[in-house]
Amino acid sequence: MTPQLNRRSFLRNTGMAAAAFAVARPWLNSAARRVSPNEKLNVAAIGFGGVGSSNVKNSADENIVALCDLDLSRCGGTIKQFPKAALFTDFRKMLDAQKDIDAVIIATPDHSHAFIAMECMRRGKHVYVQKPISHSVFEARILTESAHKYKVVTQMGNQGHSGEGIRQVTEYIAAGLIGKVREVHTWTNRPIWPQSSEMDRPADAQKAPQGMDWDQWCGPAPLRPFHASYHPGKWRAWWDFGTGSLGDMGCHIIDPAFMALDLRYPISVEGNVSTVFETFGKKTTGKFESYPRSSIVRFKFPARGELPPVTLTWWDGGLMPQRPDELEDDMPFGDANGGCLFIGDKGKLVCGCYGLNPRILDADLREASKKVAKTLPRIPGNSSGHEKDWIRACKGGVAASSNFDYSGPLSEMVLMGNLASRYPDRKLLWDGAKMIVTNDKEANAYVGREYRKGFELGT
Repeated sequence: MTPQLNRRSFLRNTGMAAAAFAVARPWLNSAARRVSPNEKLNVAAIGFGGVGSSNVKNSADENIVALCDLDLSRCGGTIKQFPKAALFTDFRKMLDAQKDIDAVIIATPDHSHAFIAMECMRRGKHVYVQKPISHSVFEARILTESAHKYKVVTQMGNQGHSGEGIRQVTEYIAAGLIGKVREVHTWTNRPIWPQSSEMDRPADAQKAPQGMDWDQWCGPAPLRPFHASYHPGKWRAWWDFGTGSLGDMGCHIIDPAFMALDLRYPISVEGNVSTVFETFGKKTTGKFESYPRSSIVRFKFPARGELPPVTLTWWDGGLMPQRPDELEDDMPFGDANGGCLFIGDKGKLVCGCYGLNPRILDADLREASKKVAKTLPRIPGNSSGHEKDWIRACKGGVAASSNFDYSGPLSEMVLMGNLASRYPDRKLLWDGAKMIVTNDKEANAYVGREYRKGFELGT
């Protein structure tokens, strides 16, 4: 399979790639129920014990008709807030029973994103999927294609994409304020959970929370004995279930660079990690169970039209790029979650996670930025804007800002970074259009994943 996806430039004309897709409103001929702008959407949530609870609350102006989670013991607050919503522990039974569902919020652990989202899309449900939209590059690509096939509205939960900061960054760079950008650095404070490539899977089995179907929680991943090292929350560290520090924060922190520089597929990815196993004198990481405690990943992108080739470096686990000399001593370098540094041939720009608080590191250029026109549409809604942006699109409005045409390739990039971390000290050459690591068959085997029987990713 060699899928091809068309991506419009964010820097030409209005800069919003999704708008053209929205004009035709192709989902109005799909299995999805047609909803007018003045009518309330019937929304369900799958996974609402963690960040999903915020997604549900930000959608509370609509009809919250069903809530599904495998561990309802962690969901009491949201259940109390929406007493009329039907409760389920099996999402497929929920979809069978609740025929009135229009749209579904999916905020489960990363390994089950694609499996659940695909089933919802097949049934004509619009989907809001937490970041990254999948566990593997292949899954991200197939979800992006399937959104068109089933003509449903999509959004990834990288909420900063609906914010002001990312638009300011994009407009400043499009205006040429810092010149041509050939180098970008992105970083995060994650992991803030136990994580190290030296960690082995727990050997003992513990008792799952009362009423929890652990087999269903493992879903497409290998069936492992329940252990508190996985649930709740710590699943992010494990290759079976999570996508590590890069998966957790990359779709937030890399987002401004991905949008402003019109990125898509890298041509090479190289990872360096805190620990590399030694096996018979040969470095290998094929047996990784957990993601590394810290890593540095370098992505190289080709020229894009008038934009020059660019190298983007990701840092995590306490590692960071050098603080720019031009940044005032009393100014933060990014924020508590991380940041993004653009290095242009005329100047530098730094912002925090989600593109917040962009700052040009030259007083004259910073003054000039006040005159840069706002060419990109703004999304209303304050803290709930990202969910409301998706809801408006479900009702026939302009396409959601981080629909899968945009967030699918962004997720692919992030997941390629994880693949490089699994096989560090090698440069993986990537043919994005064909989804192939062209120089390493061992690494190429992890572009997709194996599925447990009964949890296969159908299309």
